Amino acid sequence: MGRRAVLAGAGGLAAAAAVGFPSIVRAQSKSLKVGVYGGYFKDSFDKHIFPEFTKATGIAVEAVAEPTGEAWLIQLEQAARAKQAPADVSMMSQVAMLKGMAAELWAPLDPARLPNATKVKPALINKYPDGRLSGVGAVSWYITLVTNTKSYPQAPESWATLWDPANKDKLGLLALVSNSFLLDVTAATFFGGSKHLDSEQGQLDCFKKLAELKKNVKLWYRDEAQFEAALKSGEIPMGQYYHDVTGLAAADGHPVRSTFPKEGGILDSGSWAVSKASKAGDLAHVFIDYMCQPQIQALLSRKVGTSPTIDRSATDLTDKEFAAVSSDLTPIVPRYDLYVSKADWLNQKWTEMIVG
Repeated sequence: MGRRAVLAGAGGLAAAAAVGFPSIVRAQSKSLKVGVYGGYFKDSFDKHIFPEFTKATGIAVEAVAEPTGEAWLIQLEQAARAKQAPADVSMMSQVAMLKGMAAELWAPLDPARLPNATKVKPALINKYPDGRLSGVGAVSWYITLVTNTKSYPQAPESWATLWDPANKDKLGLLALVSNSFLLDVTAATFFGGSKHLDSEQGQLDCFKKLAELKKNVKLWYRDEAQFEAALKSGEIPMGQYYHDVTGLAAADGHPVRSTFPKEGGILDSGSWAVSKASKAGDLAHVFIDYMCQPQIQALLSRKVGTSPTIDRSATDLTDKEFAAVSSDLTPIVPRYDLYVSKADWLNQKWTEMIVG
């Protein structure tokens, strides 16, 4: 079971208030195809989110299960060449967003028709180089420093603990340069921030520093469930994992904790984007604007386990609810631009210096 499958089982009861939308879209015959990650993640949207949208707007949603990674991007690109849209609106990872922008796949959005999007954090707004709006933050989530509380009674304070020689053969870290974001963590922890990644020399500095912790790594994991089980048992008592899922495991009585290091947790996210082949642009704008509302972002936090894409103060989340999915600390935001523009070089160095 993947991270999103676990997430969708989380949350207490909540209901979104119906809001007013233009009468031109309130006909029940209107339908919008929306792509979201498959499995329990989609099931959660089908149960808790889409019915509220239909109730508020009269627009029926045909949910489409999309694969994670870039497989969905390829499907959308191929379909667009045939002037087809497997989904009108899709939730896209940031790397896929950038690649889609390079191919001019996303229909530009009209900010005037998305008043609620002004509440979305600027870092979660996607724009073409010429300033056209290409995507709006849909959901976000955190990767944090996690520990087994039996092995580590005291919570660590910094990502630097990953490099501590005392942690030899104790770490579980994500296996890819483009999903572990450990280059970003290294830059934030030892080199003053992400600007150090602007140059190839700075990137090499981070690779060399990252290579120093290799002796501490017991598992470079692709299978999230494998690491989660090892963390719970104490076999691999420290590593990086998803904050919300770790919290769910702790709530179920497992001896695990999630810590936001002083340098910040890693904030990853997905954006809503509209295929240029879609003929439902009007309805897509209504959907994206609806999803940006504070009460809907709070509903997502409670029912899907995602972090709000808007400022916490705009929501009615309690301290406990907010802490379960997010943090007020300034986050580490990955350099998605590098994972697109220098993908081959970064993957090569990652294999040579880190996991090879």
